[in-house]
Amino acid sequence: MEVKEAKTRADIEFCKEVILQFRTNLKEDNYVDQIIEMMNEEGFKLHYIPNDTNTKAVAFIGYRPLQMLRTGKIIYIDDLFTSSECRSKGFAGLLLDHVTKEAETTGIQSVHLDSGYMLHDAHRLYLNKGYVLACNHFAKKIS
Repeated sequence: MEVKEAKTRADIEFCKEVILQFRTNLKEDNYVDQIIEMMNEEGFKLHYIPNDTNTKAVAFIGYRPLQMLRTGKIIYIDDLFTSSECRSKGFAGLLLDHVTKEAETTGIQSVHLDSGYMLHDAHRLYLNKGYVLACNHFAKKIS
C-alpha cells in the first residue's frame, strides 16, 4: 500500500469517487476547484491510497496545519475515509500514520480530528493509534 499526495487537478479527479462517496454535500462540477482553493489558500493537503490496479483511490485523508492559542501548531484532519468495499484493510490506519510522521518531521506536537458520536469503529481505531477524547466540539449553524 502506497500513500500518494494529490497535487494536481488530475490527482484530485483520481480521488473523485471516494471523496464524493464520503462528502455527499459536494457538487461534482466544482469539488476539484474547492479543494485546489483550500490547498492554495489554507495549506490543505490531500493524500490517498490507490486500488491494486491504480485506477481509482479507495481511501483518502484531508488535513491542514493550524495554529491556535490553546494548542499551538497542530495538524487538523478534516476528512478520513475508506470506500465501503475496502474497509478493514488497514488503509485508514496507514493514512493516520502518514500524518503522524509528517507532524513528527515538521515539529508539530499534536494531531486533532472530530468524529461523529456513532462512529464506534473509527473511535476504536483512533484510540488504538494513541488519540484521546480531548473535548466536545460544538457548532452553531448560521443560515
